[in-house]
Amino acid sequence: MEFRVRPDSSRGSVLDWGAGSRRCSIGRGGIAIKQREGDGVTPAGLWPLRSAFYRADRLAMPDTALPVQALSRTDGWCDAPSDPNYNRLVSLPYEASHENLWRQDRLYDIVVMIGFNDAPVLAGKGSAIFLHIAREGYAPTEGCVGLALPDLLDVLRVATPASVVHITN
Repeated sequence: MEFRVRPDSSRGSVLDWGAGSRRCSIGRGGIAIKQREGDGVTPAGLWPLRSAFYRADRLAMPDTALPVQALSRTDGWCDAPSDPNYNRLVSLPYEASHENLWRQDRLYDIVVMIGFNDAPVLAGKGSAIFLHIAREGYAPTEGCVGLALPDLLDVLRVATPASVVHITN
């Protein structure tokens, strides 16, 4: 299954897989070849979907063929380019810079890991590129793809370990 993310003149950006396009948010830097950590770019290219996490205290386990596990309060994602665990799941507390995956807002109630800069990991190329729940009004992300919760659940229902997201201009 290929999920395509692309600009849309009337809705900003959309994600489509042949089931009707769904509005989505992208990075504040738009879609481009990702140059560095923190550039706000959603990386153009064809990327695998790796696995999903969800907040079991807020949602039921999503129906998906992807590997899925419940988030814990100690889950984080390292975004420090000089750290050996850069662009990897880490356990908190963690000394190096990281994102906390257990968020108070609902953005990471479901988060799908996109296989960007992970095979191999290149220091400083970019980290924490996910599919996650969109902010109100589909406000820009830091480089991820944000979807309404029902749309993200629809994606997960049809996703398989062979699924890819194709991010294009």
